[in-house]
Amino acid sequence: MLGLYIHIPFCVQKCKYCDFNSYKIEKDKKEKFLNDLKKEMSLYTNKDRKINTIFFGGGTPSILSNTEMKMIMDEINKNFCIDKDAEISMECNPGTLNKEKLEFMKSLGINRLSIGLQAVQEDLLGYIGRIHNYEQFEKNYIEARKAGFKNINIDLMYNLPHQTFEDWKETLDKIIELNPEHISAYSLILEEGTQLYDMYMDKDFELSDEDEDIKMYEYAIECLKLNGYKQYEISNYAKEGYECKHNILYWKCKNYIGLGPGASGYINNVRYNNVKDLDDYHDKLSKNEKPIEFCENLTEKDKIEEKIIMGLRMNDGIIFKDFEEFGINFEEKYKEQLKKHESLDLITKTNKGFKFTQKGREISNNIFLDYID
Repeated sequence: MLGLYIHIPFCVQKCKYCDFNSYKIEKDKKEKFLNDLKKEMSLYTNKDRKINTIFFGGGTPSILSNTEMKMIMDEINKNFCIDKDAEISMECNPGTLNKEKLEFMKSLGINRLSIGLQAVQEDLLGYIGRIHNYEQFEKNYIEARKAGFKNINIDLMYNLPHQTFEDWKETLDKIIELNPEHISAYSLILEEGTQLYDMYMDKDFELSDEDEDIKMYEYAIECLKLNGYKQYEISNYAKEGYECKHNILYWKCKNYIGLGPGASGYINNVRYNNVKDLDDYHDKLSKNEKPIEFCENLTEKDKIEEKIIMGLRMNDGIIFKDFEEFGINFEEKYKEQLKKHESLDLITKTNKGFKFTQKGREISNNIFLDYID
């Protein structure tokens, strides 16, 4: 398996909670970036390995014009061999879509959309800095269906400032009624350096306590399960056969190429991160250099620990056999941890390995630490 991630670092405006590498869109910066992206792609040209998944993230990839999207897809096909059944996803924001753009995206081979909604209440959307309202989202969603998209994810957030449990229930009810194939539901994390973090530090709002956060999380799991959505990862729910292949590639520690400012990649045991600044990105590429800021060769210990953490994120959990490549007997090496966690009802054994219980999933970060030296 080989994936391709392309980071489009522009937005109409930056959301108050966002700590991703993104900038308010400017025509000159966008044109320079697109030329740089073409150059970066040429430095990774490889027609020998098939690309199985492509993911356009950001930022807001749907901010691109039809001409710009076509240019990028043409360059991808020029430099890489794309599997005929490849999953090709694009992140979209309501307010940057219309009927013509959606039809054009479909014609380019994009076959999966990930639409950022977050909440259905207009006051909540405004407070966290979203550029759209629910009506715009619903209009775009219907247009996407008419354009022929049969694989749509909707991003939601809970534990937002001023969000009540009833707000969260209403959000889930409305989205379930639309019947998307996939739903991602994330608890708000306040990241230092974001506008929302500064507002919190200035006491503009208070966050709900941990019990309320868990209550919203557990409700989402049960509500979505009752409506045909299987939780397959801590924050992701899908109808049968619609799990996100690109994200699973990350969680299974497979190889992927990351392109664009701030993108990361993982190729042949080497993990790398690109520079974030647009000028630094341009300067490196103008010297015919890959725009890498940091890279490291993963040691065997790194790979084992990463496989544990990523594996436990998924509902299927850890498969003991997967660790034979490292020459270790997982059950023997971690017998004390397994015994402890099973006695506390934090994990449960399966016929192939073990996985979190719901109780364990709620404190997963603490459990991870027990498997890391």
